[in-house]
Amino acid sequence: MEALPRLVASDIDGTLLRDDATLSAHTAEVLARISARGTPVVLVTGRPIRWLKLVYDQLAEPVPAVCANGAVVYDPVNDEVLRADPLAPELLAEVARRLRAEVPGVSFAVEIADSRQMRHEAHYPMRWDADDTAIRVVTTPDELHSLPAVKLLVRAEEQQDPDRFTELVATALAGLAEATHSSRSGLVEISAAGVTKAAGLAWYCHRLGIEADEVLAFGDMPNDVPLLTWAGRAVAVANAHPAVREIADEVTSANSVDGVAAYLEKVFGVD
Repeated sequence: MEALPRLVASDIDGTLLRDDATLSAHTAEVLARISARGTPVVLVTGRPIRWLKLVYDQLAEPVPAVCANGAVVYDPVNDEVLRADPLAPELLAEVARRLRAEVPGVSFAVEIADSRQMRHEAHYPMRWDADDTAIRVVTTPDELHSLPAVKLLVRAEEQQDPDRFTELVATALAGLAEATHSSRSGLVEISAAGVTKAAGLAWYCHRLGIEADEVLAFGDMPNDVPLLTWAGRAVAVANAHPAVREIADEVTSANSVDGVAAYLEKVFGVD
């Protein structure tokens, strides 16, 4: 990429945000200056829509987001879902059937209503927003796949190796759905076949007339690999998973020290 990027895409957790889930004032200012110059900034995240307000509250102004690992493209200004690509109920049922047969102690949750709501089994371990009014326990297993879901979340007791657990799930679902992970807690995230961060951002870029080789992308975890492989310039933060560092064109400093902002300042000449 010799010319300036026409669009900047960044993962949120572990990339833009510091380890305490805050966005530094410096990073927020750099993003605002790039946007003011006319270069779109897009958040590309595994987060559901309902978790984006925590980020938008720390930005100078809200920016578009590709959510749920590419299944949802969201316009925060109009609070509008521009595109959704969910798992159909019958596909959810088959995924659940296969995993219950292959993975002992498996439990599920689903992101529904374009990721504004979540439903989960009673024994699914809630690590974050268990008290949110948008979250509800299902009364029967069939209720999990009664509606389309933009993401199926899978846990199975305590998994010591998230990479191996993701590989196990992916093997069981080969040709049926996408499996990835974005945390080290043993959580596997499942999307419809072909739905990735890259696919979601590609759709949004097509609307703007922007090609892949004009995109600068940042990430840190395996769910960012499709995005970084697709983008014209791929940058990993120093704290990134080895799989991300391996495919990145460059490595910037860690999320804890504004690595994305430092790289953007170098590319765009903002300070």
